[in-house]
Amino acid sequence: MSKIETIIEQLNQAKADAAWITTPLNVFYFTGYRSEPHERLFALLITSDGSQTLYCPKMEVEEVKRSSFDGKIIGYLDTENPFDIEPRAFNKLLIESEHLTVKRQRELTQNFGVQHYGDIDQTIKDLRNIKNDSEIQNIREAAKLADKCIEIGTAFLKVGVTEREVVNHIENEIKKYGVSEMSFDTMVLFGDHAASPHGTPGDRKLVNDEYVLFDLGVIYNHYCSDMTRTVKFGTPSEEAQNIYQIVLEAETSAIKAIKAGVPLQDIDQIARDIISNARYGEYFPHRLGHGLGLEEHEYQDVSSSNTNLLEAGMVITIEPGIYVPNVAGVRIEDDILVTEDGYEILTHYDK
Repeated sequence: MSKIETIIEQLNQAKADAAWITTPLNVFYFTGYRSEPHERLFALLITSDGSQTLYCPKMEVEEVKRSSFDGKIIGYLDTENPFDIEPRAFNKLLIESEHLTVKRQRELTQNFGVQHYGDIDQTIKDLRNIKNDSEIQNIREAAKLADKCIEIGTAFLKVGVTEREVVNHIENEIKKYGVSEMSFDTMVLFGDHAASPHGTPGDRKLVNDEYVLFDLGVIYNHYCSDMTRTVKFGTPSEEAQNIYQIVLEAETSAIKAIKAGVPLQDIDQIARDIISNARYGEYFPHRLGHGLGLEEHEYQDVSSSNTNLLEAGMVITIEPGIYVPNVAGVRIEDDILVTEDGYEILTHYDK
């Protein structure tokens, strides 16, 4: 069943007339056209008979025509009300309730005469959760480029260099490989500064005998990678090295358990038990991982509360960590493709 057919099936089940999709990445997912509309209206309308209409600023119409989208295009001027161009009326409309603003919903009610609303969010999440071959290949390439980033960053380490300097070096050098955008703000943290899981790189200088934490990702053909490595610079303290080995064991053991049909919470529990049994449980304050695709964090999450099952075609991260204030912060993260009988690790930089 195609993406559009899945939406139509959901419309029929909900007895709705149409779906109104407004998250830019979700619009891209269905149309092949990506835009950042800012305050302007940008939306895809899919009706129960399968017709598709893309609402976009008039200045983007020619770009849409060059994309893979083959539906109707309604381009509007900044001085126009896009709903006036082609009047429509719907009794029930499915919307992305997690994205649509109250203001936009009022406009839909006023202009389309909508009487009832339902949600299309979960249907889209379920679709994006399972990647096709093309999506997997894009993520695989993004992962290779993330490996290259770690290689670039590690080679640049020297006494006295600052975290910010390493970040700038990585992001400048990776451009030589055709990368124009990172998945998120690159993180490089030294020593005890890495004990803050989401620390901000700054003027902290590297000294001998500490760990360096890299957390970064690259976008390739719109798809993201997200990986973390914690590398030695000299000989870190015995406690720091012990923490590293515990995190590595937790990550390795969790990955080995991955295959279709296994509950996501079970994967989280494997890593969490290893860290807790080593008496560092209170220093592992986040979920084990999350989905990966068009966004660096997307459905689903790998956590103790998620009873859903792993499915072939999912791409997730596995990223246990231990963060002890004034000692060290260690996190190791890989991107994993779930297969019917196991997994494929997409990120390969040495651990």
